[in-house]
Amino acid sequence: MDSLDDLNTRLIRFARERDWEQFHSPKNLSMALAGEVGELLEHFQWLTEAQSRDLTPEKKEQVALELADCLIYLIRLAERLGVDPIAAAYRKIAINEGRYPVERVRGDARRAGEYGD
Repeated sequence: MDSLDDLNTRLIRFARERDWEQFHSPKNLSMALAGEVGELLEHFQWLTEAQSRDLTPEKKEQVALELADCLIYLIRLAERLGVDPIAAAYRKIAINEGRYPVERVRGDARRAGEYGD
């Protein structure tokens, strides 16, 4: 499996070969990402929880391609902003570990501010 860096390199090459980097501003990429997330959501709209876990092979492939679109735009956005998405994700996990200590939140899906003290 390719690394995130390999994928990023291929996406940069793809955009440059087409002279599309001029359109890949953070604003445009974030808006494109939001649109793709909306397309992903459409596949799950009106499904039950059980149905959302048991997709047909055809539906799962459609969802996989929407996930790919989301990932592509996310990687392009991170590259254009000079953000390492893996490092940022690890920082965010560390923050969330502090906000949601296991002994306090296990099995409870409330937001951090809803737990009270």
